[in-house]
This record gives sequence, C-alpha cells and structure tokens, in this order.
Amino acid sequence: MTVSSGTSNSSEFILGGMTLPLTIAAGQSVPFSVTFSPQTSGTASANVSFASNASISSITEAVTGTGASAIQHNVDLSWNPSTSAVVGYNIYRATASGGPYTKINSFLDAASSYTDASVQSGQNYFYVATAVDASGVESGYSAEVSAAVPTP
Repeated sequence: MTVSSGTSNSSEFILGGMTLPLTIAAGQSVPFSVTFSPQTSGTASANVSFASNASISSITEAVTGTGASAIQHNVDLSWNPSTSAVVGYNIYRATASGGPYTKINSFLDAASSYTDASVQSGQNYFYVATAVDASGVESGYSAEVSAAVPTP
C-alpha cells in the first residue's frame, strides 16, 4: 500500500515523523507523530486523515488535546524599610514613567516587599512606594522602578 498524503484539519495538530508518499509492505507498520500546539487553554479537537491506494482509500482519526492555562507573570518588588516609625507601605503602579500612579494594594503592606500578580504579558510597568505612619500620614513617592513583563 502507498500512503499518498496525511493531513490535519487544524493548525494546532501537526502531523510528523514520516515522509510521504510512503510505501508500506503487508503486515508492516510505520510510526508517526501528531504534535499538539495549543493556541488557547481548554480542549481542542481535530481530524487527522490519510489517503492511500488501499481498498479503503481514506482513513480519518479524531484527535484531542487540552491546552494549559496561559502563563501568568508576577512582578516581585522589595525595598529598604523606612528608618522612621511606619505601620506599612502603599504600592503604586503606572504604565508610563512618571505616572499617573494607581494604588494597587488594598490595605497597608507591613512587609518591605510586594508581589504584583495582576500584570499582563508584554507590558511595561513603573512602580513607586510610600510609607504610612501610625497617624495615617503618607510619605512622598519613593524612587521609581520599572519592570518589563515578557510575552510568553
């Protein structure tokens, strides 16, 4: 039998591991692979079809795959603690150097570190922090730092 073509009806499933056309002797087999490259998270399905000169000239098999969730990036920030008596820190973020800044922590952060888990792939962010004392007085902005979040 000669297999003349092999195709997938989805770009997420790539047929490989053999060169066509391919002659297969009676009783023999030929390994091949189907590589799944998900474009989104969730389940995807496709049909892989082979055409040949056999009595059943076309065979189609269903394939499925499950894509993992998109990569989630974080920006980890840390700073030297204030030398003044403070009860916590506020963290501010902007998408342009110099602001305007938006506060991103919902309550005072007592630690001198913060993880921003709400960043988007491919974006640049600019951060400043402030210290808050027991009377609720907030300091001026710290020096700005930037972070470039990679695109997966």
